Amino acid sequence: MQIPVYQPYLGGNVSRYVNACLDSGWISSRGDFVSKFETGFAEFIGANEATSVANGTVAIHLALDALGIGPGDEVVVPTLTYIATVNTILQTGAKPVFVDSIEDTLQMNPEAAELAITPRTKAVMAVHLYGHPCDMTSILAICRKHNLLLIEDCAEAFGSKWNGQHVGTFGDAATFSFFGNKTITTGEGGMVVTRDPEIMRRCRRLKNQGVSSTREYWHDILAYNYRMTNIQAAIGLAQLEVAPEILALKAQVAQAYRAGLSQLPLRTHDAVGDVVHSHWMCSVIVDHPQDRDSLRSYLAERGIETRPFFPQTHTMPHCRAEGEFPIAARLSARGVNLPSYPGLSQDQIDGVCAAIRSFWGCLLQIR
Repeated sequence: MQIPVYQPYLGGNVSRYVNACLDSGWISSRGDFVSKFETGFAEFIGANEATSVANGTVAIHLALDALGIGPGDEVVVPTLTYIATVNTILQTGAKPVFVDSIEDTLQMNPEAAELAITPRTKAVMAVHLYGHPCDMTSILAICRKHNLLLIEDCAEAFGSKWNGQHVGTFGDAATFSFFGNKTITTGEGGMVVTRDPEIMRRCRRLKNQGVSSTREYWHDILAYNYRMTNIQAAIGLAQLEVAPEILALKAQVAQAYRAGLSQLPLRTHDAVGDVVHSHWMCSVIVDHPQDRDSLRSYLAERGIETRPFFPQTHTMPHCRAEGEFPIAARLSARGVNLPSYPGLSQDQIDGVCAAIRSFWGCLLQIR
């Protein structure tokens, strides 16, 4: 039994739309599928506008730049996140200010975020980790109270909702990723969403080498080539068409793990409160950190791929910072991402659960 941690769900019109690009010759960043994907994506999440980019990391960088974040500014960010969140802050010249997480949801602690605010703070970046939304009511209130920008990193949270509202529609800007292991994919790719038309215009200009709208091949600002290709957008549009099916399948996978892993010394990462958890990754948090790596090795020997939770980003050599974040530290040491793709069969899930139960049976005999 070989079960990867993720593989894309490439059904629907993917081949048809990609072949249409090939047949037409529109394979780069111009073509009808780019605007169709952007419009369809904005409609799906309930945003006014969206602009596509080459990947989820440059989506964050583009949003930060368009919002005017740069040297001298501070951005409050959870330490328990993927490194791209922090790298992009550093790339603007701003300083990430790290905060702790909440045990049950794994998300940024709003109280810790407010305590981290200084006169130099310009923005809060909420990261919807592994598909569970942050407490957007509290975070939005903090940003309004202190007149701060709010950026949402939704790379892992397509399909996630807070109080009935899709993530990415709360902040001044939001970003999504369509890497091959994301809920919907374009291979590589990303999206920026913002509610301010002027910021959106700036995003579109910055991602396109800063080209003038009135003069050919005239560039009067420092900008980037962050464009998405028409082929990527064609895949994305096809993925968007089957997104409800993908999300429903992932919810079934998460529920099957909950049922199959009950009464073990671990907990599954479940929805807390009035939220929709998209379960980008179906995760377990073991009770004792010393069991985490042994469990992963045991599963790997049986052909089951897993991933550990992200390390705390403030411990990385290039962005090391002072501070202790005990909850993030405990979560990072105890978390495991299980195979989470929508095409997992019940038999495969049963096999993963049986292997995890077997691990603890063996462990009890040793102890």
